[in-house]
Amino acid sequence: MNDMKPSTPSGILAFAALVEILTGLALLIDARLVIAWLAGVLIADAGTLLGPFLGIALLALGLACWPERRQADSVTPAFRAMLMYSVMIALYLAYLGIGWQWAGPLLWPAVVLHAVVALLLLWTWRGSFHPKEDSR
Repeated sequence: MNDMKPSTPSGILAFAALVEILTGLALLIDARLVIAWLAGVLIADAGTLLGPFLGIALLALGLACWPERRQADSVTPAFRAMLMYSVMIALYLAYLGIGWQWAGPLLWPAVVLHAVVALLLLWTWRGSFHPKEDSR
């Protein structure tokens, strides 16, 4: 009997938030390098100026979505925001790789990472709608 239960929302949310915090910091440090490794393209001056904006936004998203202990087992607005972000960024990055054929060495690992995080968040969210059944 397979009795796998979804993880707590806070564990998966903390992982997703940490990934975005680290990505935001990397973009703040060197946006040109991060974008080159992700999309396989060099960015022009405007991209160099906008890269840190993206870094700040990802850092803010990660910090805003960091789970609080008092909400460790609930699906919060931050949880839903991270779910939406993970789904949308996985789709967009895949579109860049397939439609535009922009692919640096980190593009497909990033697509897979965000897709897996989105699936884990969905699985956890689905589990929050079904109370744990008593085993008799």
